[in-house]
Amino acid sequence: MLYHLLYPLHETISGFNVFRYITFRSIGAALTAFLLLLLVSPWFIRFLRDKQIGQVVRTDGPASHISKQGVPTMGGVLILFAITVSTLLWVDLTNSFVWVVLGITLWYGVIGAYDDFQKIKKRNSKGLSARGKLVFQAVGVLVAGSYLLFVHPDFDTHLSFPFLKDIRPDLGPWYILFAVFVVIGASNAVNLTDGLDGLAIGPTVISSSVYLMFSYLAGHIGLSAYLQIPYVPGAGEIAIFCGAMVGAGLGFLWYNAFPAQVFMGDVGSLAIGGGLGMIAIIIKQEILLAIVGGIFVMEALSVILQVGFFKLSGGKRIFLMAPFHHHFEKKGWHEPKVVVRFWIVSIVLGLAALATLKIR
Repeated sequence: MLYHLLYPLHETISGFNVFRYITFRSIGAALTAFLLLLLVSPWFIRFLRDKQIGQVVRTDGPASHISKQGVPTMGGVLILFAITVSTLLWVDLTNSFVWVVLGITLWYGVIGAYDDFQKIKKRNSKGLSARGKLVFQAVGVLVAGSYLLFVHPDFDTHLSFPFLKDIRPDLGPWYILFAVFVVIGASNAVNLTDGLDGLAIGPTVISSSVYLMFSYLAGHIGLSAYLQIPYVPGAGEIAIFCGAMVGAGLGFLWYNAFPAQVFMGDVGSLAIGGGLGMIAIIIKQEILLAIVGGIFVMEALSVILQVGFFKLSGGKRIFLMAPFHHHFEKKGWHEPKVVVRFWIVSIVLGLAALATLKIR
């Protein structure tokens, strides 16, 4: 909105020319989202507490988590509010890619909100059924994927592999199914990671920062050619959405850091993961998401391995508890130590992802 209102004035007042630059608007979106979270969160947390919208803790979890029972949840509504408002304020509203990413993020947020409401209503940790959740998630990506392929006939259906510039298989129409796998996988991986104070939002900020850079580069014809990454016309505007995610994540972390005053709930985790997955699809860095979001991948794999091994071995376990972060709690690590060390790993993985720009 600000881009459309203020940039045209640059012919009269040269200072407004800064609204032309994606870098400036990305920073603006990040700061706007951060300030919105700081200003609105105290009121929203009181609202959640008054309405008794509190966390429902699983009974088989670590004993230290009992104290989290009743802590306000569904703070992801704040994250979505800040991302949406700041994105719409700073982005070029004619860019269809931004609307696709924002649409998927909000749709997954709706799914997560319904899941949260079911948990609160039933007073247990079981909300929307896994099958129902997957169906609704898939529908959203199928719609978005169909739009990309049929409304944008020049949309690239090749895969881009980190470190390998000459291997780019073309999936053709099957790319839609691949997109469904990536976005749903990312969404549920973030959801599984959201189990400790600040654990999921830290890697979210890091992953969003990395994809902010990749989005900007993918939308710049000169830089993308120099770095030998796929050029996606218009993808640069997604950097502004990423900036909003960074700002919203930092603002939420202010209240979500140990001991958390509010949890994001599924409304936040499913939406964040869905948004990251769709960003990866549009800027053609789908495989890179496994590196950037390595913490999320690790958490999801720990659950898959635990469940699979449990069934095949007749009740034996690989980890003391899954997702993986609970394994370390069971080993006696204090919650803040687990969280900070996971953040460190996430930063290292983010740097590794950036290194792929020069190693191809």
